[in-house]
Amino acid sequence: MIKFYYSGAPNPMKVALMLEETGLAYEPIPVDTRKGEQHKPEYLAINPNAKVPAIVDGDAIVFDSNAILLYLGEKTGKFLPAGSDKARGELLSWLFFVASGVGPFAGQSVHFRQYAPEKIPYALNRYAYEAQRHFGILDSRLAGRKYVLGDAYTIVDMAVWGWARLMPTVLGEGAWAKFPNLKRLVDEITARPAAQRALTIKDRHKHVFKTEFDEEARRAMFRHLEVQVA
Repeated sequence: MIKFYYSGAPNPMKVALMLEETGLAYEPIPVDTRKGEQHKPEYLAINPNAKVPAIVDGDAIVFDSNAILLYLGEKTGKFLPAGSDKARGELLSWLFFVASGVGPFAGQSVHFRQYAPEKIPYALNRYAYEAQRHFGILDSRLAGRKYVLGDAYTIVDMAVWGWARLMPTVLGEGAWAKFPNLKRLVDEITARPAAQRALTIKDRHKHVFKTEFDEEARRAMFRHLEVQVA
């Protein structure tokens, strides 16, 4: 059985969606990042980057949500495009577009909007602009396609869903009006039974996850403030 180390954040949720879509047997193991559990030695032995998610599948350890999607797609043969060079190229390009662009910039936009100890106008503008630009690219891509890679639902759509479903948190209320094609995709995926199951996984451990953003949570999030970088 696959061990799935997770929280309710966007990146773990796209892996939860994939696990539910494939029907693979898995054990969800909560990692409360507000308690700093991602920095404990036993978790660092699984994911040295101190992030969630991660999976352990027998003797295979995979961390980074997009790497996990690709690993599970190849393991099951599901939610991948046809095996041509063209299709493979598109899969890798768009998956890594989400990995290197959509996720990081959306995440930083949320950080500086909601959690940063000081509001820095340049940072707020920089990350909101880039998040909006990346979402705009996806919206244009979806203008003539049902899914990101064409007619078939794939791991790329799951990767997009993880972050795009939180558009108001990333860019503020009213942002969806700019991205009607992306909204269509997100709504379709969210309505899938697998997505509904994925979104309720954290309810199994709601007594475990800290909800308040107290001093313990601040220390876990702002560890960089304790380290002097030359």
